[in-house]
Amino acid sequence: MAFVAPPLSCHPLPTPNTKHSLHSIFTPKPNASLSFCATQTHQREPVTSPHNSLSQPNLLQEINNLCDSGNLSEALTLLQADSRNAISSLQQKKDAMGALLQACGRHKDVETGRKVHDLVSASTQFSNDFVLNTRIITMYSVCGSPSDSRLVFDGLKRKNLFQWNALVSGYARNELYGDAIDVFIELISVTVFKPDNFTFPCLIKACGGLLDVGLGQVIHGMAVKMGLMSDVFVGNALIAMYGKCGSIEDAVRVFDLMPERNLVSWNSMICGYSENGFSQECYSLLRKILEGEESLVPDVATLVTILPLCAGKGEVNMGMVIHGVAVKLGLNQELMVNNALMDMYSKCGYLAEARVLFDKNDKKNVVSWNSIIGGYSREGDVCGTFDLFRKMQMEEEKVKVNEVTVLNVLPACLEESELLSLKKLHGYSFRHGFLYDELVANAFVAAYAKCGSLTLAEQVFHCIETKTVSSWNAVIGGCAQNGDPKKALDLYLQMKYSGLNPDWFSIGSLLLACAHLKLLQHGRQIHGFVLRDGLEMDSFIGISLLSFYIQYGKLSSARVLFDRMEAKSRVSWNAMITGYTQSGLPNEALNLFRQMLSDETLPCEIATMSLFEACSQLSSLRLGKELHCFALKARLTEDLFVGCSLIDMYAKSGCIEESHRVFDWLVKKDVPSWNVIIAGYGVHGHGSKALELFGEMVSLGQKPDGFTFIGVLTACSHAGLVKEGLKYFNEMQSLYGIDPKLEHYACVVDMLGRAGQLEEALNLIHEMPEEPDTRMWSSLLSSCRLHNNLDMGQKISEKLIELEPEKAESYVLLSNLYAASGKWDDVRRMWRRIKEMGLQKDAGQSWIEVGGQVYSFVAGDTSLPESGEIKKMWSRLEEKISKFGYRPNTGSVLHELEEEEEKIEILKGHGEKLAISFGLLKMSKGATLRICKNLRICVDCHNAAKLISKVVEREIVVRDNKRFHHFKHGLCSCGDYW
Repeated sequence: MAFVAPPLSCHPLPTPNTKHSLHSIFTPKPNASLSFCATQTHQREPVTSPHNSLSQPNLLQEINNLCDSGNLSEALTLLQADSRNAISSLQQKKDAMGALLQACGRHKDVETGRKVHDLVSASTQFSNDFVLNTRIITMYSVCGSPSDSRLVFDGLKRKNLFQWNALVSGYARNELYGDAIDVFIELISVTVFKPDNFTFPCLIKACGGLLDVGLGQVIHGMAVKMGLMSDVFVGNALIAMYGKCGSIEDAVRVFDLMPERNLVSWNSMICGYSENGFSQECYSLLRKILEGEESLVPDVATLVTILPLCAGKGEVNMGMVIHGVAVKLGLNQELMVNNALMDMYSKCGYLAEARVLFDKNDKKNVVSWNSIIGGYSREGDVCGTFDLFRKMQMEEEKVKVNEVTVLNVLPACLEESELLSLKKLHGYSFRHGFLYDELVANAFVAAYAKCGSLTLAEQVFHCIETKTVSSWNAVIGGCAQNGDPKKALDLYLQMKYSGLNPDWFSIGSLLLACAHLKLLQHGRQIHGFVLRDGLEMDSFIGISLLSFYIQYGKLSSARVLFDRMEAKSRVSWNAMITGYTQSGLPNEALNLFRQMLSDETLPCEIATMSLFEACSQLSSLRLGKELHCFALKARLTEDLFVGCSLIDMYAKSGCIEESHRVFDWLVKKDVPSWNVIIAGYGVHGHGSKALELFGEMVSLGQKPDGFTFIGVLTACSHAGLVKEGLKYFNEMQSLYGIDPKLEHYACVVDMLGRAGQLEEALNLIHEMPEEPDTRMWSSLLSSCRLHNNLDMGQKISEKLIELEPEKAESYVLLSNLYAASGKWDDVRRMWRRIKEMGLQKDAGQSWIEVGGQVYSFVAGDTSLPESGEIKKMWSRLEEKISKFGYRPNTGSVLHELEEEEEKIEILKGHGEKLAISFGLLKMSKGATLRICKNLRICVDCHNAAKLISKVVEREIVVRDNKRFHHFKHGLCSCGDYW
């Protein structure tokens, strides 16, 4: 050959192992003439002789100077003038053309590159030059026009290996990995050229891009046969490919067997570990580099590969260590490192530290702005997010808002209260043309749906010109998740009619819609479709099916599906545990948790929250404490939601002091955590303390929500604070702008009813804007029973029976009201009706936890082996409390019995008394007795429990279906107001 072209490489120029000279494959020098997958560098181009350079104008030097300053048009003009006047030698012209072509690639100036290409093609001396044609192929691919590269390649009369390499490299660079493989097959099929150590790295990168590890292994085998495994760049490419394909063991094997490794090798291995979630292995490799392994020093690529892993895992302490390493190496001033550090801090919840780095950065680019905006947006700081967004727009000369910026702002606008902010962002995006981007348009569809505006979501959707499956998924998912499941099904049919097939996300949304609409048969049909298409093995679809059956209450079907899953993910365990808890099956949830641990799967925050709820349902304090210890060891209690669940568990287990202690431990107290502790004090009857906490919450700048006021109003109801309750009810709207919902009206009705203000409660029901539900009427009927208002009770019971004619509770409440008034004929009529309709009343049940086991008692139960001892214990207790004034309250017996002795005998067998007696028999002296009851505690048991707490000198805590009663020293925390 007359000229030897610079070979094409998929790796950077090897340089000495120093801190500033190493550049990994992840961060090529922006001004390097030979970039990743660009040109080979182990051979030199012919050099202009000193004689020529002295005797003629130095065209090459002038062209290089203009290219370095970015004046490519001027450089082209100079080159064209020189060509016309034939001033410089052929070698100088060729070198100048080559330099300008490389500069066009660096500056992505394809138009100037085309003109240089025209100059070369028009020249008889250069049109077939190997070097220049290789540079032209590379220039087009670097400028993102691989089709032009192919045209040039196909038009060549003569080709050598360098041009083949340039084409493979160009396709790989532009992520046309299939085309790169095809060119390689053509190379080895129709030419005599042998792929070399510059072909293979680009080819291996293509295998990684296709995630085709099988093909990668074939190429690996070819490299071994050709004796290229000693080449460091081939080894580096294989490590990167195996890491990307998830074959981390193969990557480690290549890394360990490499005879020569450079920093890129270490960075590639770190990247492989990072992509596959092996954080500790990443940190171990970094530690080895820092300890002087192979005399290497971490570079920018090393740090920006590890920092995202710290961000994803929330490992801020390791992130801080890497920050320190960056400072020591002087890399913290590098823009990529600074951006990665800022992103890590913001994603780990350290927004203040991220903001400091941002403010100190004098070289902010669009990534810097997007990262800090995303941090504020994820934290829900709407004002901070839009303030930064406005400041970014003011910096328009330096940096421009792009699609990623808009996507990062959007998470701050996903609440109904932020609909106006969302509309403003939508308008801005429309004016600047960002809605042409599919991701942005789809994100706005989803955002409007989450804000409760499905109409606007559909409008955005219909404005999308080319609707993809993702576009349909956005609107279908939005409707399914935000209140219009029927519309979701209609849209799915439209999607099918348009010729598009559903993907895993579509199926998940459809199953959710079916669950909301209680369309079990439709859901099963979708399950059948999944089975026929072999999609059940997809983890997301499996979870969606599991959730569908759970939401529909088909726990047995869900469990069958769960047991059939070969690889159970943490999500599937969480879904099943949560399903059991939500369905009121706490024992099953706890048993599954034990099985989860035996399978060596650790629960995440969601499962832990459900398990705390299961303990609350059982009122199992011991299990709750054991789970608390487990969560502490697993460092799960740092999560705010877990913290709230823990507060709730202790409150519902009767330990309000422990509940408050957990609340005080919370590093960050958000609105839900305040809501839980306020509600906890409310249900324990400590109304004043609940209101005190509400005042503290407001003084600290926290904004109460609807749930806060449910807790406040409940507290006022249980404590008889009617005046205060009405005050807060009125302030909800006037001071805090919260429209009262049915739950708030129900609290006020209950509060007024308990206080005997029945007419006022009834008037509120008639005046409120919503229709009352059965719970509200039931609450008022209970108040009529409490205050013996038969006339109103009869009218309310008619309403109740009209709304729920097949619910036994409505008839039982009315029967109890008749019984309290001595109307036994009406009582018999009610029970006759219950029997004729085949309805069943819930049996009164009490239970107590002793030694980690829960024991249940129903009225008159004598099935336990200890029944004889329990009866004797009650006799002793009754004798003692009689000395302090206890007299059986036979008015609590709502049965038609003539003899008082019969009524007294029934009272002795009440479940609460049996549970208390059993607890005194089995528990150590002084231990608090904690009893739960599924119905309201009767007056007689309440009176007895007060006196028992005095004579046995221990606290008794009873949780009935309304509230907690703490009996101590002969008194109850409710103050006999319940």
